[in-house]
Amino acid sequence: MIRGKNCIGSQLSAKGNKTYKTFNPQLNIENEHEFTEATQEEINQAANLATQAFEVFKSTSGAKKADFLNAIADEILALDDELIKTYCSETGLPEGRAKGERGRTVFQLRTFADLVSEGSWVEATIDTAKPDREPMPKIDIRKMLTALGPVVVFGASNFPLAYSTAGGDTAAALAAGCPVIVKSHPMHAGTGELVASAIIKAAKKTGMPEGVFSNINSSGIEVGQWLVKHPQVKAVGFTGSIKGGRALYDLASQREEPIPVFAEMGSINPVVILPQALKNRNETLAKTYAGSITLGTGQFCTNPGLLLGIKGDELDEFISNLSDEIIKIDPSCMLHPNILNAYSKNKEVALSQSGLKVVANYDENVQHNYAKQTVTQVEGKVFLENTTLHQEVFGPYSIVVACDNAEELQQVISKLEGQLTGTIIAENNELNSYNNIISALQNRVGRLIFNGVPTGVEVCPSMVHGGPYPASTDSRFTAVGIDSIKRWVRPLSYQNWPNELLPDELKNENPLNISRFVDNHETTNKI
Repeated sequence: MIRGKNCIGSQLSAKGNKTYKTFNPQLNIENEHEFTEATQEEINQAANLATQAFEVFKSTSGAKKADFLNAIADEILALDDELIKTYCSETGLPEGRAKGERGRTVFQLRTFADLVSEGSWVEATIDTAKPDREPMPKIDIRKMLTALGPVVVFGASNFPLAYSTAGGDTAAALAAGCPVIVKSHPMHAGTGELVASAIIKAAKKTGMPEGVFSNINSSGIEVGQWLVKHPQVKAVGFTGSIKGGRALYDLASQREEPIPVFAEMGSINPVVILPQALKNRNETLAKTYAGSITLGTGQFCTNPGLLLGIKGDELDEFISNLSDEIIKIDPSCMLHPNILNAYSKNKEVALSQSGLKVVANYDENVQHNYAKQTVTQVEGKVFLENTTLHQEVFGPYSIVVACDNAEELQQVISKLEGQLTGTIIAENNELNSYNNIISALQNRVGRLIFNGVPTGVEVCPSMVHGGPYPASTDSRFTAVGIDSIKRWVRPLSYQNWPNELLPDELKNENPLNISRFVDNHETTNKI
């Protein structure tokens, strides 16, 4: 049941006087439930509870944290149709997408449960003492990863489940031993509240400390600013725009105690299509990329917003085929009128740039909140000179850059901002002729794709969902996969510490039987 209140630990609270509703973009009407924005008093309560919970939760065993994460997954599944219907009513997305994203969310939770249950993720490293070492004795030093403290997670507009209340950031932070305060996204506050209720039920069932999780409502930016500036918050997770992520990053760095903000932000995901591939697979590639550009109404952070090629008959044919194919696709609903308005505004800015040519534009009438797909074309020289054309247009939009030659293509890639993904479409036998292109792309992205599409992010240990700024605020980390847990921890060394007082992960007996790096050797043996 949706009540529209904040979840401060396990307690519902609505002390504020500012309310708002979510919006159904398919029906073009407000949804019925009213939500109350959190006050500073409620934020303080949530932060205090999270700080108290941290003292217990940071030392909770991996097995118990695994029980908690698995219980969250179970409770989300128990929400059944109510969750799916609420999701659809707040996003305009179809039921199949809702169920698929729920499955991904549950999978992420269970994956982190398996990780912490096994326990080796803490990277226990032990250098035993050598008192007879010459010319100086060697002391005993032991190191492992330890939780940072309370984490604030911002729900993402385009993934109400997998990147929001119980999404990857929250799952990773809880797995690490960090209490989480979620700033629920106002566009899907009902979905967020239902998931929050599942987390709180799971916390009670598995005996987690009060305050290990809170869910905060807000309709604007003020609540998020209060949370980031709160002295008891130790880290922030964000998925969204460059403007929003950078604002939070700046706030966090200006605190008396600066804290890390792990923000996954804008990306136009360049796709390099080499001549031989265009010659051999022109129509197929055009159809594939028409589908990728319009998938989910272009509302994926991995949408291919930039297609790069070398001038020639094959590229001209590809542009013509892409234009034909993308117009055949029926437009679909965007997440919210505000997102549609931003898409229209950003597209208008792009189209107003000198030298840009529209090669495909859906011009039939569409329903309310449906986005019309557009493909444009520009010369490589113009693209290099006008960085406005480098900016993301969030929606079903892509720009084809026609470069004079391979050297200009390399220049274009080198001048791009950091990206989440970069794709090479090529035949195997032409790759060696374009090593400089591949190297330049490698320097700008977090994930390098061969003969595929960037849309779709597999949840697995090898995935990197991040990249050089502004794709993310720290390119050393990923927001997807088990390594994303490393954002919420720090290394801690114990020097000459009594064995009986060490964490189990570092004790001589290795009671958890985890893999450890002892005196430069990987082992599960006792010391």
